[in-house]
Amino acid sequence: MKALVRIAVVDIDFCKPSKCNKECIRFCPMVRSNAEAIRFDEEKNIPIISENLCSGCGICVKKCPYDAIKIVNLPDEIEEDCVHRYGPNSFKLYRLPVPREGVVLGLLGPNGTGKSTSLKILSGIIKPNLGNYESPPDWKTILRFFRGTELYEYFKKLSERKLRIILKPQYIDEAPKNISGTVREILKRIDEKGKFDEVCDTLLLKSILDKDIHHLSGGELQRVAIAAVALRNADVYIFDEPSSYLDIYQRLKMASLIRDLAKESKYVIVAEHDLAVLDYLSDYVCIFYGKPGVYGIISKPYGVRVGINLYINGYLPDENMKFRSYSITFDLSPIPNEWRPEDLLLRWPSFTKEIGDFKLTALPGEIHKGEIIGIVGPNGIGKTTFVKIISGELQPTQGYIENFGINISYKPQYIFPEANKKVRDYFDPSVIEDPWFKEEIIKPLGIELLLDRRVDTLSGGELQKTFVAVCLSKDAKIFLLDEPTAHLDVENRLNVARCIKRIVEKKNAAAFVVEHDIVTIDLMANSIMVFSGEPGKNGIANPPTSLRKGMNQFLKELGITFRRDPQTKRPRVNKKGSWLDRYQKEINEYYYTEITAEDLKA
Repeated sequence: MKALVRIAVVDIDFCKPSKCNKECIRFCPMVRSNAEAIRFDEEKNIPIISENLCSGCGICVKKCPYDAIKIVNLPDEIEEDCVHRYGPNSFKLYRLPVPREGVVLGLLGPNGTGKSTSLKILSGIIKPNLGNYESPPDWKTILRFFRGTELYEYFKKLSERKLRIILKPQYIDEAPKNISGTVREILKRIDEKGKFDEVCDTLLLKSILDKDIHHLSGGELQRVAIAAVALRNADVYIFDEPSSYLDIYQRLKMASLIRDLAKESKYVIVAEHDLAVLDYLSDYVCIFYGKPGVYGIISKPYGVRVGINLYINGYLPDENMKFRSYSITFDLSPIPNEWRPEDLLLRWPSFTKEIGDFKLTALPGEIHKGEIIGIVGPNGIGKTTFVKIISGELQPTQGYIENFGINISYKPQYIFPEANKKVRDYFDPSVIEDPWFKEEIIKPLGIELLLDRRVDTLSGGELQKTFVAVCLSKDAKIFLLDEPTAHLDVENRLNVARCIKRIVEKKNAAAFVVEHDIVTIDLMANSIMVFSGEPGKNGIANPPTSLRKGMNQFLKELGITFRRDPQTKRPRVNKKGSWLDRYQKEINEYYYTEITAEDLKA
C-alpha cells in the first residue's frame, strides 16, 4: 500500500477565528488527546495545522464555517518533486516547466495551480526553496536537486546571472503608475533591437503612438506591454496571459510576434488561456493540474497538439492521472435551427447610433427561444454599443427595438464592484437555495466559496464569474453577456459556456454573447453576428447567421483559416501560408466543420 503525504492549507482570506470561536481547534480529536495537531498563531491570527501530526480525519474541514481549511492526501513519492512552498499550510508546487532554446513553451491549466509561481521562479523573482520554507537552500543545493535534468543548465545560468530575463506580467493595469509619456516616447526609449517600426506594424500600434500611456484602453495597454518586451534584448522572454483584452486578429498578430522571438534561439515561455492562440504560438505545452490554491503538479512537455488534446480529455496516460472527471466535447456539425414564428423573442429593424465620431449601423435581425448568438468582430467596432442598445441602456439615434415587453438581464464588459457589499447580496436568496441553480451554476463556477466575500476584494476572474452567475440568476428571457470569459482560465471559460447553454435550455430563453475566444464561441453559440467596418470610425452589425456561415465570413475578413482536430474536433488555427491554409482560402472555406482527408494530412 502506498504511503501518503498530507497537505493542509488554511486560506487566510476566508479564515475568521474571532467569529467562529476557533472551532477547528476545539473539535480536533488529536488536540483533545494532547497532540498539538492544530495550534493558533497569534501573530498571523490563523490556526496552523501540523501536517505530521494531523490524522486526516477531516473534522476541522467540516467544522470550519467559512470553508477556509483544505486537507489533501497525495502519494508520498511525489514529495521528492516538491519545488516550492510559500509557508506553513500554504500552496505547494511540484515540478517545473522545462524551457528550451529556440522553441515556444506554453503553460496550460487552471488558475491557482502554479503557473504564475512557475514563471516567477523561472524569471528569478522567486528562488525555489524545494519545500523548505523555514531554511531555504542555497544555489548549490538547488543545482544538486536539478542535476541530470534539462533544468540544470537553465538554473546554472540563472544562478551565475548569465540570463537576461524580460517578463510581461499578468496584470498590466499597474504599468501606467510607474511610467509616463506617449507610447512613441516609451517604446523608443527601450528599443534595444532597432525594430521599433517593425514591432509597431505587427501589433497595430501606429494609430496610438502619440497617445499618452495614461489614456490607453486595456487592449492598447496590453499591446504596448507586449511591444515593450519584444523590443528588449534578452535571453528569456516570458509572457503571462498576453491575449487578455485583445480581439482575435490582434491575438494572432501577437502570437506571430512571440514565435519570431523564439527564432532568435531564445527561451520563450507563455502562460495562455485561449486554446486556439496557445495552439498557434506554442511548440510544446506543459499541463498544470492539482487542487487550485492547495497544490499544483506540472506534467512533462508534450507536443502542442498532443498536449492540448490530453488537457481536453482530462487524462494523462503516461502518468495514469485523471485530473478531470469528464472530457470536453465539440459539436462537429451543428444542425441548423429552423425557427418557428412562435419562437421569436426580439426583433430589431435597421437602426443607427452615433457616439462622437463613431457611427454604428445595425442591419435588421431577430433572436429566438433557445438561440445563443455569438457576437464577433475587432475591438472598437461597436459590439458593446449594440448590446447596450438591446439592453435599453442606450437609445438608437435612428430606429427602435421591438422586444415584446420581455425581461432582459445584462452583464456589462467592465464591472465596478460596490464597496462593503458581499457576493450573496447580489443574488435573490431564493435563487441561491434553488437546488437546480446551485448544482448547475453556483457549484461549477465556484461561487459557493465566494458568497461571504466582499466583492471589492475579489480577483478579476472571481469578479467575472460572480457577475456572470448574477446575470444568469435573473428572471429574464434574454441574457446579454459582454466578454464573460475575460480574466478566466480555460476550465472556467468552458464552465461559463456550459452554464450559459444550460440556462438558455432551462428557461427556454436566448442569449447574446460578445466573445473573442473562438473555442468558447464554438462550444456554446448556434448563431453568429459579425461586426465589420473600421474600428473607431464606423461599424456594421450584420444580421445573425449560422455558426459555419458566420465564422466563415468573419475569418475571411481577417484572412485566417481554421481546421478541426481529428481527435477532439476542436478548432485549430492553420499556420499562415501552410498548404491547408492556402487550400481552404482557394475553396473559400475558412472555418471547417467536417474532418476531411486534407485535415488528416495536416
